[in-house]
Amino acid sequence: MQLSVIILNYNVRFFLEQCIKSVQKSLKNLEGEIIVVDNNSQDDSSAMMRELFPDIRYIQNQTNLGFPKGNNIGVSMAKGEYICILNPDTVVAEDTFEKALHFIQTRNDIGILGCKLIDGRGSFLPESKRGIPTVWRSMTKICGMHKLFPNSKYFNGYYASHLRNNQQGEVEVLVGAFMLMKKELYLDLGGFDEQFFMYVEDTDLSYRSLKQGKVNYYFPETAIIHYKGESTVKDKEYVKRFHSGTQIFYQKHFKASLFFELLMKTITFSFLITKQDKKQKMKIVSAECYVVTRCNELQHKLKNDCKTKVYCVENTEALRDLHLHQKPQNIEIIFDGNYLSNKEIIAFMTEYQKSNIFFKIKPEQADFLIGSNDRNSRGEVVLL
Repeated sequence: MQLSVIILNYNVRFFLEQCIKSVQKSLKNLEGEIIVVDNNSQDDSSAMMRELFPDIRYIQNQTNLGFPKGNNIGVSMAKGEYICILNPDTVVAEDTFEKALHFIQTRNDIGILGCKLIDGRGSFLPESKRGIPTVWRSMTKICGMHKLFPNSKYFNGYYASHLRNNQQGEVEVLVGAFMLMKKELYLDLGGFDEQFFMYVEDTDLSYRSLKQGKVNYYFPETAIIHYKGESTVKDKEYVKRFHSGTQIFYQKHFKASLFFELLMKTITFSFLITKQDKKQKMKIVSAECYVVTRCNELQHKLKNDCKTKVYCVENTEALRDLHLHQKPQNIEIIFDGNYLSNKEIIAFMTEYQKSNIFFKIKPEQADFLIGSNDRNSRGEVVLL
């Protein structure tokens, strides 16, 4: 078998459904499998899996074992030569795995391969490529110097500024939302370190790959959507786990110091203040809404549910002809997954990332929308 895709789920039932459907399409021309591990979700994830995906291997843990252990369990069941650790709050393109596998097979020195991640508004996510979070790099990030000097290797090493967003190349750290590698390497590294519970374990695995003489690589020739799911809520528990993960990482690989400990406390406190999840219910926030579909049923449904003007267009080319980016008011674009490919949706979102344009996706054969009105908040679900 070529590839095993490991998806660790925790209370994101709708995101998981959308993710699996996108992965199934992306594996169509490959010999692959999907393994879903559930960390004791309290929503109806299990019922959804039994109803919609009865043939997918589904492992239910009786407690929340954390990100590292949950993924390690999934990899232990994998039959593929390669594995991909994939977050459930992602949407992959139809050719994501074909492109990534083809590239990683061209070089024997590649350890872990990552791809380009965009958020629910189409904007590039800087965590797609990162550097080892040394004390200096952490300081430049927390002080905002990486924003003042985004192209400086000296002031923005945290986000691997030596590479442009669309430039492939070697990086030190890749994000756990998408990590492709040989299963053999994952096992040689001992998998994710289960000392961690959540956060920083991807940094640790990336660093151990480098120490083993491998090259980690950023591959932006394919892009995926990464929403922020339940696991990314920025609250006190997040701060506690992030701080704990950072301490474990530095104790393993660097010499700890009082200065470093004070810095980490400052960083984690700053995260709590600046990244607090807004917990607001997503709603249509636009003056006009355009539904990209060849069926007007969704258009009629939205007209009944909101006061927004709802228009219907058949494809993204027709949408481009409307020059929506020139309109001053907020615009809502809803993609119907029954008629559009994920690759087409991702490409359009990337092209039209703009402050006054919002995107929602209706997954194929689903009765809900997923989107994000705010780049700094988690994705939300609208039931139809």
